[in-house]
Amino acid sequence: MSSKKALVCGAGGFIGGHLINRLKEEGYYVRGIDLKEHEFFGETSADEFIIGDLRDPEVARSVVTEDLDEVYQLAADMGGAGFIFIGDNDADIMHNSALCNLNVLEEAKKVGVPKIFYSSSACIYPEYNQQDPQNPKCSEESAYPAMPDSEYGWEKLFSERLYLSYMRNHGIDVRIARFHNIFGPFGTWDGGREKAPAAICRKVAIAEDGGEVEVWGDGTQTRSFLIIDECIEGMRRFMKSDFIGPVNIGSEEMISIQDFTKMVIDVSGKKLSIKNVEGPRGVAGRNSDNALIREKLGWAPSKPLRNGVEETYKWIEEQVKEKRKAAV
Repeated sequence: MSSKKALVCGAGGFIGGHLINRLKEEGYYVRGIDLKEHEFFGETSADEFIIGDLRDPEVARSVVTEDLDEVYQLAADMGGAGFIFIGDNDADIMHNSALCNLNVLEEAKKVGVPKIFYSSSACIYPEYNQQDPQNPKCSEESAYPAMPDSEYGWEKLFSERLYLSYMRNHGIDVRIARFHNIFGPFGTWDGGREKAPAAICRKVAIAEDGGEVEVWGDGTQTRSFLIIDECIEGMRRFMKSDFIGPVNIGSEEMISIQDFTKMVIDVSGKKLSIKNVEGPRGVAGRNSDNALIREKLGWAPSKPLRNGVEETYKWIEEQVKEKRKAAV
């Protein structure tokens, strides 16, 4: 068992909550910080859970301490297409996320944190390489010349360079991973910030047998989706390696949004039709390229997408039922 001490920033979020549980299983002492407690896990398994705002330098100073072995910086202002691509949240996304990274890194430099993980995103990849839904290019070196399709992607790319700068100038050992559409149970599933897998599962769970499910765009846009347990496994293997990154952590099982919706409908056992409507859809195609993670870690995600959909749909269906009961 480990005797290490870790700080998880963004501990009240989807990935942060799962990461805390994994670190505790490995014997870590875990301190978590977020604006809120985890909405779905109930009582946290963290040894300390601090409600605080990392945009405030004093808060960052209070949690980034010299006794830490590792920091996981997952805190960001983020959401799905309905939050990132509508344009109304661009300034907040860039300002809030950049401040979190600047404050955490500066304190890590001051106290000499040995190693820090930064969660970047597949949203950093250039829009011009993702216009063919069947042949998107998302290999790590293709990030430049840069042209992300959202301010969220631009901020993530800036912060990647920020972490690498602190590594060069201040000796902090960094790990940078580009997440590709992580999904699974115990994540945001309604309210406007949910991502496509959760949103589609919710729509199917709510629909009456014989009804229809709305899909934004024509449904030809392609993506890959990675179940949360493989994301956490990839993070832990990455942190134990000597590789700095950036590296993709995602699935290579690409699927159109239309076919993904059909898969969820099939898992539900309902007879539903799909109605394509206007809405933000992002790039035409995106898929993880796992050549580098295989080379550097000798591992890559392999769990079939349908297995993750079955787990996620079952959990979201339960949430929909509970919400309906509470409303009666």
